[in-house]
Amino acid sequence: MTPLEAKLRRRIALEGPITVAGYWAQCLFDPHHGYYTTRIPIGSAGDFTTAPEISQMFGEMLAAWWLATSRENNIAPALVEIGPGRGTLMADMLRTLAKLDPALKHELPVHMVEVSPRLTKMQQEMLAASGFRIQWHETIATLPRSPIGIIANELFDAIPVRPFIKHEDAWHETTVSLNEDDGFRQTAKPANLDLAILPTGHEAQPDGTVFEYAPAREALMQDIAHHIFTHGGFGLIIDYGHVCPTFGDTLQAMRNHAFANVLESAGEADITSHVDFQSLQRAALAAGLRVTGTLTQGEFLTSLGIMERSESLSKSQPLLRDSLETAIDRLVSPKQMGRLFKVLGVAHPDVRLPALQMAG
Repeated sequence: MTPLEAKLRRRIALEGPITVAGYWAQCLFDPHHGYYTTRIPIGSAGDFTTAPEISQMFGEMLAAWWLATSRENNIAPALVEIGPGRGTLMADMLRTLAKLDPALKHELPVHMVEVSPRLTKMQQEMLAASGFRIQWHETIATLPRSPIGIIANELFDAIPVRPFIKHEDAWHETTVSLNEDDGFRQTAKPANLDLAILPTGHEAQPDGTVFEYAPAREALMQDIAHHIFTHGGFGLIIDYGHVCPTFGDTLQAMRNHAFANVLESAGEADITSHVDFQSLQRAALAAGLRVTGTLTQGEFLTSLGIMERSESLSKSQPLLRDSLETAIDRLVSPKQMGRLFKVLGVAHPDVRLPALQMAG
């Protein structure tokens, strides 16, 4: 039994069943035993691998896009990353930006938004030699009140959702309770779910259908959008998920690069679910931003020239050809991250985003 499991069992025994969202939040962010507060989750020694850990080309493409967006709109935003992981993506972006324009080392303010003290320390160590001025924040509320260009890679999937299950033609919220052995099991409680948030066709869904509602994700998107609308700039969101609201249970846990039981090893496994990109678009539009159509990661990276970059690196470093081909396959192939991961751009009404089709 992990320390967090014992803590959660005491909580449930005292309070009764807790929501999946409450269980999830405590598993990841408990100040003493939470996954992100006690572990190094990313990389070969962690539990999962993100795109920046696969290849430096991912960060290079994002840096080139970020700089092109700033220059084409004649703005000088601060560079912001929310949920920076180990700092790998920012390290690759800053290295690339310094090559593209050395003056940026002295001119570009960089801000990192990170809630985990453990990850903050790792980021500071990784970026110490970058030469850029970098500040850390626990929340976007303390970001500068000036134009910003936000990068958020695999941020929203870690924010807890509220799963609902259909039972006897009514929707019940999924909860976590104790079984006879004091282990955890999923149960459900009646809920007053606003049917307007359900996807079309919910009336015809059979009992047992699951719908994942993510108000906390929408709230974060609203906060980001409010800052951009008020102070200017743009944002790029990359995550795995679906373009439109849908039904289905996508809740999953990852441990040692393999799927794990969500209700086991509390505090020692990552918990995520698919992101509903349409809900993020709606939140941004409601705040007054322009949004892009949602591209797949494969489409986005290919449009930025990642294939050409890979070929250039292969010619200059032939021994890396095989590893570069493997990285490209993982990043852009429809059978790997290329189709499952999506890209959404949001921007102040006066800003246009290159390589992304604007809407709204």
